[in-house]
Amino acid sequence: IGFRVISERTFEVGDDQSSLVFIHDMELENSYGKPIDLTDGGALFEDAFLSVWRGDVDNDGYNGLAQTAGLWSGEITILRAYGRYLQQVGIPQSQDFIAAALNRYPDIARGLHALFIARLGPTAETEGVVAAKHLKAKIKDALEDVPNIDDDTIIRRYLNLIEASLRTNHFVADTKEKGQSLAIKLDSHAVEGLPAPRPWREIFVYGSEVEGLHLRFGPVARGGLRWSDRAQDYRTEVLGLVKAQQVKNAVIVPVGAKGGFYPKKLPMSAGRDAIFEAGTSAYKNFVSSLLSITDNIGLDGVIPPAGVIRRDPDDPYFVVAADKGTATFSDTANAISEKHGFWLDDAFASGGSAGYDHKKMGITAKGAWEAVKRHFREINRDIQTSSFTVVGVGDMSGDVFGNGMLLSPKTRLIAAFDHRDIFIDPDPDMAASMAERERMFALPRSSWQDYDKTKLSEGGIIVSRNQKSITLPAAAAAAIGLAKTTATPVEIMT
Repeated sequence: IGFRVISERTFEVGDDQSSLVFIHDMELENSYGKPIDLTDGGALFEDAFLSVWRGDVDNDGYNGLAQTAGLWSGEITILRAYGRYLQQVGIPQSQDFIAAALNRYPDIARGLHALFIARLGPTAETEGVVAAKHLKAKIKDALEDVPNIDDDTIIRRYLNLIEASLRTNHFVADTKEKGQSLAIKLDSHAVEGLPAPRPWREIFVYGSEVEGLHLRFGPVARGGLRWSDRAQDYRTEVLGLVKAQQVKNAVIVPVGAKGGFYPKKLPMSAGRDAIFEAGTSAYKNFVSSLLSITDNIGLDGVIPPAGVIRRDPDDPYFVVAADKGTATFSDTANAISEKHGFWLDDAFASGGSAGYDHKKMGITAKGAWEAVKRHFREINRDIQTSSFTVVGVGDMSGDVFGNGMLLSPKTRLIAAFDHRDIFIDPDPDMAASMAERERMFALPRSSWQDYDKTKLSEGGIIVSRNQKSITLPAAAAAAIGLAKTTATPVEIMT
């Protein structure tokens, strides 16, 4: 929060261990070398401290703006969210550096927040245009006194992002009670420095439980939402998916959409079920936040979201689909849609009990399988009667991989990996391994760790990708063509 501790005294209060309380009495000074303003009785600092203590906001340098710029924790969240978005689009400066830049120029930080209010706040439609124009001019004048090129770049990127922002749920009163995080809709073509391809629109979601974004390449576009494990660059991951989608789906739809969310509070030591529950909660928060700034359709036409200022035309088309980690979430998404009274109701998410079950029907895998059969026909092999070896990416819970590994009894699955585990079976018994894959495919959810290890051939191994180093049996290393038996997970997967 911008303080430096210069002395500390600790007191024990209580007469026995069960009721013992420790009080830490700290003497503080301003880290920025200025007097500490307590004219409000310390309410600003109490707000900042308790927000971090409760886990409502991140514990980082942006909280110093309570002291330097006199901003409340909710106001700081706006500037922090834009800083996090800049990280996702590849700004070279770190979060600490960005926060420090804002703290160095508190008047500009206040001005940026005021510009956000002028453009998207409750009075934006009546007096916001004039106010925004004056605030922008004032910030640009203040930039003349910013000598450092990095500080200047950061402030200009903030200015650009706020001007490219089309909608937000920040001014809607009950978002936290509804389990929603801050959502900001951006005109991606107006954002400076974005890597190609640029979406038509994107929504950035930022909160203490979840971060994520949804990239849409046209007014009518659909695509999956991915459970990402890449905190630092999930936008890069989603953008990579978009590039693949543009190639493989070009004959189906003109443009697509993709999204990704990163759960920030997974109980990693509590087991798989607890992690799944926390991830599901983050998904609900993410989807609900996206819908909170999306137009609805009623009998009389388009219905704007209550409390949201719109700087773009009507935009009611928004659908989602499954992707890595979210294959079983279609019913969850549809339940959110129904709760919101969204016009698409249970057609909001493809798949699930009310729609086409991708995994059950295996459409994508069967389509890919035709290409596999054609490949083998060209070398005079019938893979329904002749055995063939497979090395794959995925697991049996997946739509494409799971179905694909059941399409021929002659499949000899030598090795595979997903985002969690590495599976190697050097000399598989085709019948036994096929039966085991069928068993796993039928489970509600599974990973390679659920595979019956007694069904593995000699030298078979199933290991977590989280290990720094893995020692493979000689047969496992030979099966994948690895010249050594001790290697990193990445070397083994490669």
